Amino acid sequence: MLKIAVPNKGSLAETAAWMLAEAGYRGRRDGKELIVVDARNEVEFFYLRPRDIATYVGSGALDVGITGRDLLLDSGSDAVEVQGLGFAHSTFRFAGPAGRFGSAADLAGVRIASSYTGLVEQHLAGHGVRAELVRLDGAVESAVRLGVADAVADVVETGATLRAQGLEVFGEPILSSEAVLISNGAGGAEKPGMATLKRRLDGVIVARDYVLVDYDIERSRLDAAIGVASGFESATVSPLHDPEWAAVRVMVRRDETNHIMDALADVGARAIIVTRIHAARI
Repeated sequence: MLKIAVPNKGSLAETAAWMLAEAGYRGRRDGKELIVVDARNEVEFFYLRPRDIATYVGSGALDVGITGRDLLLDSGSDAVEVQGLGFAHSTFRFAGPAGRFGSAADLAGVRIASSYTGLVEQHLAGHGVRAELVRLDGAVESAVRLGVADAVADVVETGATLRAQGLEVFGEPILSSEAVLISNGAGGAEKPGMATLKRRLDGVIVARDYVLVDYDIERSRLDAAIGVASGFESATVSPLHDPEWAAVRVMVRRDETNHIMDALADVGARAIIVTRIHAARI
Protein backbone atom coordinates (compact mmCIF):
# COMPACT_ATOMS: atom_id res chain seq x y z
CA MET A 1 0.00 0.00 0.00
CA LEU A 2 1.03 3.56 -0.66
CA LYS A 3 1.62 5.29 2.69
CA ILE A 4 0.53 8.93 2.65
CA ALA A 5 1.14 11.57 5.34
CA VAL A 6 -1.71 14.07 5.76
CA PRO A 7 -1.80 17.21 7.95
CA ASN A 8 -3.90 16.55 11.05
CA LYS A 9 -4.62 20.20 11.87
CA GLY A 10 -3.80 23.78 10.96
CA SER A 11 -4.28 25.77 7.76
CA LEU A 12 -3.21 22.87 5.54
CA ALA A 13 -5.49 20.20 6.96
CA GLU A 14 -8.96 21.19 5.75
CA THR A 15 -8.08 21.81 2.09
CA ALA A 16 -5.79 18.76 1.93
CA ALA A 17 -8.62 16.56 3.23
CA TRP A 18 -11.04 18.12 0.73
CA MET A 19 -8.67 17.53 -2.20
CA LEU A 20 -8.17 13.88 -1.26
CA ALA A 21 -11.93 13.37 -0.89
CA GLU A 22 -12.53 14.99 -4.30
CA ALA A 23 -9.84 12.68 -5.68
CA GLY A 24 -11.88 9.67 -4.56
CA TYR A 25 -10.01 8.65 -1.42
CA ARG A 26 -11.56 7.74 1.90
CA GLY A 27 -10.93 10.26 4.68
CA ARG A 28 -11.20 9.95 8.42
CA ARG A 29 -14.65 10.18 10.00
CA ASP A 30 -13.34 11.05 13.44
CA GLY A 31 -10.78 13.77 14.13
CA LYS A 32 -9.11 11.45 16.62
CA GLU A 33 -8.24 8.82 14.00
CA LEU A 34 -4.50 8.75 13.34
CA ILE A 35 -4.45 6.06 10.63
CA VAL A 36 -7.04 5.35 7.94
CA VAL A 37 -6.80 2.39 5.55
CA ASP A 38 -8.43 2.86 2.15
CA ALA A 39 -8.33 -0.72 0.90
CA ARG A 40 -10.19 0.00 -2.33
CA ASN A 41 -7.54 2.49 -3.44
CA GLU A 42 -4.67 0.59 -1.82
CA VAL A 43 -3.47 3.52 0.26
CA GLU A 44 -2.95 4.13 3.96
CA PHE A 45 -3.26 7.63 5.43
CA PHE A 46 -1.29 8.78 8.46
CA TYR A 47 -2.50 12.01 10.12
CA LEU A 48 0.49 13.92 11.48
CA ARG A 49 1.58 17.37 12.58
CA PRO A 50 2.36 19.35 9.40
CA ARG A 51 5.84 20.16 10.73
CA ASP A 52 6.66 16.45 11.12
CA ILE A 53 5.47 15.23 7.74
CA ALA A 54 8.67 16.01 5.80
CA THR A 55 10.73 14.17 8.43
CA TYR A 56 8.62 11.01 8.20
CA VAL A 57 8.57 11.06 4.40
CA GLY A 58 12.27 11.91 4.10
CA SER A 59 13.21 9.02 6.38
CA GLY A 60 11.37 6.56 4.14
CA ALA A 61 8.89 5.58 6.85
CA LEU A 62 6.14 7.01 4.63
CA ASP A 63 6.09 7.25 0.85
CA VAL A 64 4.46 10.62 0.16
CA GLY A 65 2.83 13.47 2.01
CA ILE A 66 1.19 16.88 1.86
CA THR A 67 2.87 19.73 3.71
CA GLY A 68 4.02 23.31 3.19
CA ARG A 69 7.06 24.15 1.08
CA ASP A 70 8.34 26.24 3.98
CA LEU A 71 8.05 23.28 6.37
CA LEU A 72 9.76 20.97 3.87
CA LEU A 73 12.76 23.27 3.42
CA ASP A 74 12.97 24.10 7.12
CA SER A 75 13.03 20.40 8.08
CA GLY A 76 16.31 19.64 6.32
CA SER A 77 14.92 16.18 5.44
CA ASP A 78 15.68 14.21 2.29
CA ALA A 79 12.07 14.50 1.08
CA VAL A 80 11.64 16.17 -2.30
CA GLU A 81 8.86 18.32 -3.71
CA VAL A 82 6.81 16.59 -6.39
CA GLN A 83 4.43 19.43 -7.24
CA GLY A 84 2.65 22.46 -5.86
CA LEU A 85 -1.01 22.01 -4.93
CA GLY A 86 -2.16 25.61 -5.33
CA PHE A 87 -3.41 26.43 -1.84
CA ALA A 88 -2.09 27.76 1.49
CA HIS A 89 -0.03 30.43 -0.25
CA SER A 90 2.23 32.53 1.98
CA THR A 91 5.32 34.72 1.78
CA PHE A 92 8.17 34.41 4.28
CA ARG A 93 10.10 37.64 4.96
CA PHE A 94 12.40 39.53 7.31
CA ALA A 95 11.08 42.36 9.48
CA GLY A 96 12.73 44.71 11.95
CA PRO A 97 12.39 48.10 13.64
CA ALA A 98 11.42 50.78 11.12
CA GLY A 99 14.47 52.18 9.33
CA ARG A 100 17.06 49.93 10.97
CA PHE A 101 17.56 47.28 8.25
CA GLY A 102 17.48 47.47 4.48
CA SER A 103 18.57 44.04 3.27
CA ALA A 104 19.76 40.62 4.42
CA ALA A 105 23.34 41.93 4.44
CA ASP A 106 22.42 44.20 7.37
CA LEU A 107 21.62 41.17 9.52
CA ALA A 108 25.22 40.05 10.04
CA GLY A 109 25.82 39.37 13.72
CA VAL A 110 22.31 40.26 14.93
CA ARG A 111 19.71 38.09 16.66
CA ILE A 112 16.86 36.86 14.43
CA ALA A 113 13.78 35.19 15.92
CA SER A 114 11.83 32.71 13.80
CA SER A 115 9.82 29.50 13.89
CA TYR A 116 11.75 28.43 10.77
CA THR A 117 15.37 28.74 11.79
CA GLY A 118 16.53 26.07 9.33
CA LEU A 119 15.01 27.94 6.43
CA VAL A 120 16.43 31.27 7.62
CA GLU A 121 19.89 29.79 8.09
CA GLN A 122 19.87 28.42 4.54
CA HIS A 123 18.79 31.77 3.13
CA LEU A 124 21.41 33.75 5.04
CA ALA A 125 24.14 31.26 4.08
CA GLY A 126 23.23 31.86 0.44
CA HIS A 127 23.94 35.57 1.02
CA GLY A 128 27.14 34.96 2.98
CA VAL A 129 25.58 36.28 6.20
CA ARG A 130 26.02 34.80 9.67
CA ALA A 131 23.60 35.71 12.44
CA GLU A 132 22.38 34.37 15.77
CA LEU A 133 19.09 32.51 15.29
CA VAL A 134 16.51 32.35 18.08
CA ARG A 135 13.93 29.59 17.59
CA LEU A 136 10.40 30.37 18.79
CA ASP A 137 7.27 28.28 18.26
CA GLY A 138 4.99 31.24 17.64
CA ALA A 139 4.27 34.95 18.09
CA VAL A 140 7.73 35.88 16.84
CA GLU A 141 6.57 39.45 16.11
CA SER A 142 6.80 40.19 19.84
CA ALA A 143 10.44 39.09 20.08
CA VAL A 144 11.98 42.49 19.25
CA ARG A 145 9.82 44.46 21.69
CA LEU A 146 10.60 41.93 24.44
CA GLY A 147 14.34 42.15 23.78
CA VAL A 148 14.73 38.53 22.66
CA ALA A 149 15.81 39.43 19.12
CA ASP A 150 16.81 42.35 16.90
CA ALA A 151 14.79 41.19 13.87
CA VAL A 152 12.32 38.47 12.96
CA ALA A 153 11.60 36.19 10.02
CA ASP A 154 7.98 35.22 9.66
CA VAL A 155 5.06 34.55 7.35
CA VAL A 156 3.70 37.87 6.07
CA GLU A 157 0.21 38.41 4.66
CA THR A 158 -0.81 42.05 5.06
CA GLY A 159 1.97 43.05 7.48
CA ALA A 160 -0.57 44.58 9.89
CA THR A 161 0.52 42.41 12.83
CA LEU A 162 4.15 43.39 12.32
CA ARG A 163 3.33 47.09 12.05
CA ALA A 164 1.39 46.88 15.29
CA GLN A 165 4.66 45.83 16.94
CA GLY A 166 6.61 48.69 15.36
CA LEU A 167 8.22 46.46 12.71
CA GLU A 168 8.52 46.80 8.94
CA VAL A 169 9.27 44.27 6.24
CA PHE A 170 12.61 44.68 4.46
CA GLY A 171 14.76 42.95 1.86
CA GLU A 172 13.71 40.38 -0.72
CA PRO A 173 11.29 37.58 0.22
CA ILE A 174 12.95 34.56 1.80
CA LEU A 175 10.44 32.18 0.24
CA SER A 176 7.07 32.03 -1.49
CA SER A 177 5.36 28.98 -0.07
CA GLU A 178 2.29 26.87 -0.76
CA ALA A 179 1.04 23.37 0.00
CA VAL A 180 3.09 20.76 -1.86
CA LEU A 181 3.05 17.05 -2.52
CA ILE A 182 6.34 15.49 -1.42
CA SER A 183 7.94 12.07 -1.73
CA ASN A 184 10.96 10.38 -0.22
CA GLY A 185 14.22 10.22 -2.11
CA ALA A 186 14.26 6.43 -2.23
CA GLY A 187 11.90 5.86 -5.12
CA GLY A 188 8.75 7.23 -3.52
CA ALA A 189 7.76 8.88 -6.79
CA GLU A 190 7.76 5.45 -8.51
CA LYS A 191 5.81 3.57 -5.82
CA PRO A 192 2.67 1.74 -6.98
CA GLY A 193 -0.28 4.09 -6.58
CA MET A 194 1.82 7.27 -6.74
CA ALA A 195 1.04 7.95 -10.41
CA THR A 196 -2.67 7.49 -9.70
CA LEU A 197 -2.52 9.85 -6.69
CA LYS A 198 -0.75 12.53 -8.70
CA ARG A 199 -3.11 12.16 -11.67
CA ARG A 200 -6.15 12.43 -9.41
CA LEU A 201 -4.82 15.49 -7.59
CA ASP A 202 -4.03 17.10 -10.95
CA GLY A 203 -7.66 16.46 -11.89
CA VAL A 204 -8.90 18.15 -8.71
CA ILE A 205 -6.67 21.18 -9.39
CA VAL A 206 -8.02 21.48 -12.94
CA ALA A 207 -11.62 21.12 -11.73
CA ARG A 208 -11.00 23.81 -9.12
CA ASP A 209 -9.32 26.27 -11.49
CA TYR A 210 -11.31 25.78 -14.72
CA VAL A 211 -14.92 25.82 -15.94
CA LEU A 212 -16.64 24.82 -19.17
CA VAL A 213 -18.14 27.55 -21.34
CA ASP A 214 -20.72 26.65 -24.00
CA TYR A 215 -22.13 29.09 -26.53
CA ASP A 216 -23.69 29.40 -29.98
CA ILE A 217 -22.06 31.51 -32.68
CA GLU A 218 -22.56 32.29 -36.34
CA ARG A 219 -19.95 30.46 -38.38
CA SER A 220 -18.85 33.73 -39.94
CA ARG A 221 -17.82 34.89 -36.47
CA LEU A 222 -16.41 31.56 -35.26
CA ASP A 223 -12.74 32.48 -35.66
CA ALA A 224 -13.22 35.69 -33.70
CA ALA A 225 -14.95 33.81 -30.87
CA ILE A 226 -12.25 31.14 -30.69
CA GLY A 227 -9.70 33.94 -30.61
CA VAL A 228 -11.31 35.06 -27.35
CA ALA A 229 -11.07 31.59 -25.78
CA SER A 230 -9.32 28.76 -27.61
CA GLY A 231 -9.83 26.14 -24.90
CA PHE A 232 -7.41 23.99 -22.94
CA GLU A 233 -6.05 22.44 -26.13
CA SER A 234 -8.60 23.30 -28.83
CA ALA A 235 -12.25 24.33 -28.91
CA THR A 236 -14.94 21.70 -29.52
CA VAL A 237 -17.12 22.88 -32.42
CA SER A 238 -20.41 21.10 -33.25
CA PRO A 239 -22.94 21.79 -36.01
CA LEU A 240 -26.42 23.11 -35.22
CA HIS A 241 -29.65 22.53 -37.15
CA ASP A 242 -29.13 25.93 -38.77
CA PRO A 243 -26.01 25.40 -40.94
CA GLU A 244 -25.03 29.04 -40.46
CA TRP A 245 -24.51 28.49 -36.71
CA ALA A 246 -22.25 26.30 -34.57
CA ALA A 247 -22.14 25.25 -30.92
CA VAL A 248 -18.78 25.70 -29.16
CA ARG A 249 -17.42 24.29 -25.88
CA VAL A 250 -14.15 25.43 -24.27
CA MET A 251 -12.38 25.17 -20.93
CA VAL A 252 -11.39 28.52 -19.42
CA ARG A 253 -9.83 29.60 -16.15
CA ARG A 254 -12.47 30.19 -13.51
CA ASP A 255 -11.06 33.60 -12.54
CA GLU A 256 -11.36 34.80 -16.16
CA THR A 257 -14.92 33.57 -16.72
CA ASN A 258 -16.84 36.85 -16.65
CA HIS A 259 -14.31 38.71 -18.80
CA ILE A 260 -14.45 35.93 -21.39
CA MET A 261 -18.26 35.88 -21.35
CA ASP A 262 -18.29 39.63 -21.98
CA ALA A 263 -15.81 39.31 -24.84
CA LEU A 264 -17.76 36.43 -26.41
CA ALA A 265 -20.96 38.46 -26.26
CA ASP A 266 -19.16 41.36 -27.95
CA VAL A 267 -18.23 39.17 -30.95
CA GLY A 268 -21.79 37.85 -31.31
CA ALA A 269 -21.94 34.69 -29.17
CA ARG A 270 -25.35 33.77 -27.79
CA ALA A 271 -26.71 31.34 -25.18
CA ILE A 272 -23.45 31.52 -23.23
CA ILE A 273 -23.55 28.99 -20.40
CA VAL A 274 -20.93 28.23 -17.73
CA THR A 275 -20.69 24.79 -16.07
CA ARG A 276 -18.49 23.77 -13.17
CA ILE A 277 -16.15 20.81 -13.62
CA HIS A 278 -16.51 18.15 -10.90
CA ALA A 279 -13.49 16.06 -11.91
CA ALA A 280 -11.01 15.94 -14.78
CA ARG A 281 -8.13 14.00 -16.30
CA ILE A 282 -5.90 16.16 -18.47
